[in-house]
Amino acid sequence: MPQLEQFIAPFDAGPGPAGPSLDGVLARMRALDAALPPRDGVAVFNRVYLAVTEEVGRRVDRGRFPDPHAAITLDVRFAERYLDAVDPAPGVRRPPACWRPLLQFRRHPGVRPLQFALAGINAHIGHDLALAVVDACRSLGCEPAELEDEFDRVGDLLVSLEERLREELMPGPDLLQIADPLTHLLGAWSLERARDATWTAARALWALRRLPDVAVEFTERLDTAVGFAGRMMLTPL
Repeated sequence: MPQLEQFIAPFDAGPGPAGPSLDGVLARMRALDAALPPRDGVAVFNRVYLAVTEEVGRRVDRGRFPDPHAAITLDVRFAERYLDAVDPAPGVRRPPACWRPLLQFRRHPGVRPLQFALAGINAHIGHDLALAVVDACRSLGCEPAELEDEFDRVGDLLVSLEERLREELMPGPDLLQIADPLTHLLGAWSLERARDATWTAARALWALRRLPDVAVEFTERLDTAVGFAGRMMLTPL
């Protein structure tokens, strides 16, 4: 059972020259971008996430992260969860519930690009990030508290990106936005609140690692709840 294995697996050495790397996940994102139609819902989110991951790489190069290895490990584990959900290898199990609404509605003509982008952010922050923290802690042999700086810096970048997305993808002149149902739909969700909840979930999952059955149940409930929110965000307008 994949969920169970995650919580009982031993530590590994983490990303290294022969293992997962930031360049590797960037290559996968760029390949996905080249393969998908621009209006595809996954393509919309992928462009957003590619920009974020490229910026993480630039900030690592500039020394903006106190522990570059920890930052890269967290970012790679994080990105892999998204990529494995939307572009799985043959024979891989069904995508997590949090990603299914985006995959189902990715070509729906009534869903706007901003909805696609934020539904992807909701799935990735609300579910994947908590599990990526656990993944990174296992890889690095550390506690979640030791990754909090890296978590916060990546989260701050995502918050600033969300603000840009709202400005760039929100349709229509300002005077008409008040009456636009998209304005009301998006006003019900906050990335900052989702990030805070994710940190709590990550700490809870780490505390539950010696109770794998409970950890699996917790993860499944989290996955379902995030998927439900994503489905609401993709309501055709």
